[in-house]
Amino acid sequence: MQKLKYLTILFLVFNFQMVFSQSIEINGRIISESNIENIHVINKTKQLFTTSNKEGNFTINVSLNDTLQFSSIQHKTRLVTINELIIANKNILVNLEAQVNELDEVLVGKILTGDLMSDIKNVEGNPPINFYDLGIPGYTGKIATQSERRLSEAGEFKPKMLVGILLGGGSLDPIINGLSGRTKMLKNRVEIETKEGLMQSIKARLGKDFLASNPLEDNEVADFFYFCTDDANFIKHCKNQTDFQILIFLRMKYRQYQENKRVPQD
Repeated sequence: MQKLKYLTILFLVFNFQMVFSQSIEINGRIISESNIENIHVINKTKQLFTTSNKEGNFTINVSLNDTLQFSSIQHKTRLVTINELIIANKNILVNLEAQVNELDEVLVGKILTGDLMSDIKNVEGNPPINFYDLGIPGYTGKIATQSERRLSEAGEFKPKMLVGILLGGGSLDPIINGLSGRTKMLKNRVEIETKEGLMQSIKARLGKDFLASNPLEDNEVADFFYFCTDDANFIKHCKNQTDFQILIFLRMKYRQYQENKRVPQD
């Protein structure tokens, strides 16, 4: 009798694992205050890819414990792990947080003619005084973005800071920002802005030539380049690299993109 009980338990556990290890198609819906069309939905476990329609709906194949990544230029990236409830309901509702892209102030002035001497004569007002005029050292490096400045101000906690805090001379901000998740949020924002800027630069510089030999439908072009930025090695392969190296990376992602399109979605 005891043996039969154990066999029954093993049978039920085996069936449970069989059911939840199978790949099934689920229906999903994305909600957000921003545009919910063409949201990238990637099954990072199975390397499957799809996008949402204008109502925010999508379908994708998943198994238990698969990781889905939701991303777009207008939203913060979100990862969702497929659990038993999602498998049982074959349905998922995902709320995405809008990504606020703050623009620097734009100054509109007189239109320049291209004639240097003429343009200088047309400039009104006195030139601003800079640190060279005053004979003092100044910063001439890359100007930090607003997100980079905020990340720098938030600080990053390091164990040696505890000594200064205990002695009454350190700041608690790095610890508070670390515990609250603000530092992590700012790091993610800086990474998103870096990827977006790099992607736009590559698209403007190499996009036309690349698409001439690697054709895509008009509605797939933006989707493809965002697909490239979702690659974990995008920065490594494209930042401070030659055009030839970048084109090799784009070609590799192009093959992956075409393979994902051929994956049956039924």
